[in-house]
Amino acid sequence: MASNGRKADTVTLTIDGREVAVPRGTSLLQAAAALGIEVPHYCYHPGLSAPAQCRICLVEVEGAPKLQPSCVTIAQDGQTVHTDSELARGMRQGVLEFYLVNHPLDCPICDMSGECSLQDYVFAEGRERGRAQEPKRVFGRDDFGGDVLYYGDRCVMCTRCVRFMDEVARDSRLTVVERGDRAVIDTFFDSGLDGASFAGNVVDICPVGALVSKDFLHKARAWDLDHAPSVCPNCSQGCNIELHTRDNLVQRLKPRENPEVNGHWMCDYGRSRYEWMNRTGRIERPAMGRGEERSEADWPGTLEALAARLAGNEGEIAIVASPFCSVEALGALSQLAKEAGEAAAAVFRSPRAGDEDPLPGFPLLVRRRDLAPNVDGARLLGYARTGTDDGSGGLDEVAAHRGVVFVLGDDLNDQPDDFGAAADLFVYLGTFDSPAARNADFVLPVTTFAEEEGTFVNAQRRVQRFGQGLRAPGSARPAWLVLGALLAFLKSGKTPANAAEAFAALADEIPALSGMSHESIGPGGVRLEAAHA
Repeated sequence: MASNGRKADTVTLTIDGREVAVPRGTSLLQAAAALGIEVPHYCYHPGLSAPAQCRICLVEVEGAPKLQPSCVTIAQDGQTVHTDSELARGMRQGVLEFYLVNHPLDCPICDMSGECSLQDYVFAEGRERGRAQEPKRVFGRDDFGGDVLYYGDRCVMCTRCVRFMDEVARDSRLTVVERGDRAVIDTFFDSGLDGASFAGNVVDICPVGALVSKDFLHKARAWDLDHAPSVCPNCSQGCNIELHTRDNLVQRLKPRENPEVNGHWMCDYGRSRYEWMNRTGRIERPAMGRGEERSEADWPGTLEALAARLAGNEGEIAIVASPFCSVEALGALSQLAKEAGEAAAAVFRSPRAGDEDPLPGFPLLVRRRDLAPNVDGARLLGYARTGTDDGSGGLDEVAAHRGVVFVLGDDLNDQPDDFGAAADLFVYLGTFDSPAARNADFVLPVTTFAEEEGTFVNAQRRVQRFGQGLRAPGSARPAWLVLGALLAFLKSGKTPANAAEAFAALADEIPALSGMSHESIGPGGVRLEAAHA
């Protein structure tokens, strides 16, 4: 019975001579994709409804009286489909020719050049020469508000943007106006997309260069960008993203598909906050000594001296850590504190927004109140929240602590100049110097999340990996590596060679992470409960 049930849930068909079994209800376009066959398309997007209006995804189905739009034609048992027959190719070539009648020759200046599906399709199977003699239509540029510019000349009327605002954002601000060759996208209201929390997604889903980002406009060519899989650091939702970098600078953030976290989307708040990753003036070399006595040193000498100080410690250890640091870094610091003494306090500070901001058509995606990526990871590892909702205050006890003080990733910008002056040993692991860190006995430069590999735990208690997108400045090193080396000094053990080994060391000691590894987490992440189900 189970076997029959499984058979009933799938259909088997042949596409371009290859047999494939797909779930019942799958479109021909999706079935072809399961075989690695790309059927050209514009109006279809997996996160939106399919209006079947672009007509470029037409395929030949044996027995059908005419070509069928593959985006809405449902796969049936026994079908034979040809996506690359002479009839299908001829139809696509004709459709592409119509698109090019009015499309401007903007490729040299268009931001989508190198990422444009019209470019790709025409190059693959378009006509070698155009036949149009009439002047092309000219609409010019329109500012839609927010970060979005619209070039009506380039628009292919796929209406993805309109459908996203209607169906996913559920904030109908865009529509098609006029008809025929005069049709363009326009805004309903004078404010346009101003104030729309998720409007930047319309730029991502535009298949040509009709919708572009003001922030990214003429900043870089698509083929000059390196892509690194990552996690958005700007709230605890943990949207899966790509860091697009050039010249060792983050140029933009783009959503990376994860149906369990953010689908195909991300919010504009997270999308626009990346410049802090490019900030200059970093701490680049380790240093020892307080105030005027501070002098730069190399890593081996610094770590050896610090390990010797920690080995003789018998007092309590107070910790301030940032929820912008990885699970590996926070866990390594917690392990070090247990090995070097007794933890007096382990706290973190995180800015918080007033209200959460969900995406109505995809309610899993919420701009969370916690505006840091690893708040739940910090809690998991025993850190307690302190301070106010703007991420300040709450460190009076740590500032006056007389034992050992560790600060990891918190710039201490709101703290007085005498922070840590009473401590027997003050260790500051950070990215930027500050007046409050002048009393540190050891200043250790560490990397940001964009310059290392690691994991965060999001608000859904999903452990997610992020990759390195930037080179570290100077001698800065990942915090898990620095702390792991100190721990190896104290325990006569082995320094972790990479983030995966640092995570494995944690998984051996933290019950919630037991049995997990970077490999098992994979690109989509794993919920903590699911890992032990």
